[in-house]
Amino acid sequence: MKKYYLFILLAMTTVFAASLSSCSETDNEKEEYPNWRKTNEAYYDRKYAEVKQLVAGGAADWKVLRSWSLNDQVATHSYDFVLANVLNAGTGSGCPFFTDSVKVHYSGRLLPSTSYAEGYVFDKSWQGEYNLSTMKPRTFAVSGVVKGFATALQNMHIGDRWLVYMPHQLAYGSSATPGAAYSTLIFDVTLVGYFRKTSAAAAPAKDGIAQQQTTGYWVYE
Repeated sequence: MKKYYLFILLAMTTVFAASLSSCSETDNEKEEYPNWRKTNEAYYDRKYAEVKQLVAGGAADWKVLRSWSLNDQVATHSYDFVLANVLNAGTGSGCPFFTDSVKVHYSGRLLPSTSYAEGYVFDKSWQGEYNLSTMKPRTFAVSGVVKGFATALQNMHIGDRWLVYMPHQLAYGSSATPGAAYSTLIFDVTLVGYFRKTSAAAAPAKDGIAQQQTTGYWVYE
């Protein structure tokens, strides 16, 4: 399996879904993503209503998270939120900031489509089975990923493993990345650690130009 190193989550995206045709080339071929936008939006609306009801009833293993990008705007739609199913609750006391970098294990997939009954897995940081003793986390900036992923990360604690559902409005919208436009993304995410910047300290001058270096520390608990 090719390693994409999370490039599908970066602001500069590249469509790599040429092999996943969204339309039929012949009359004998089935469409991979039929009625995809309608299917995805209806699914997310149902999921949002279901999870909101569970949380209102006291379920501790589900979270409804308002998108960090709304700032002071009022959240009025299902797509203003990210949903998270807590598979494992970590013990860390703090959460990453938008300006932090993180180390995570992750696997991302789409909703089931014609050829993928469990949903197409478009990116994954580990090989084989999920095993914390053998997996190596990926490192990237919280600010470098889509809004839905950044929202989840800023609410996670060290050791948390969440199944995160994000609507296409907080993912890639009308872009065909990572396989079809208007895709709901489902991520299995484990937060291993995060790097907290503290200050920019002066470094020795080079060629008469003062240099700056960022200081900080990694948090793992």
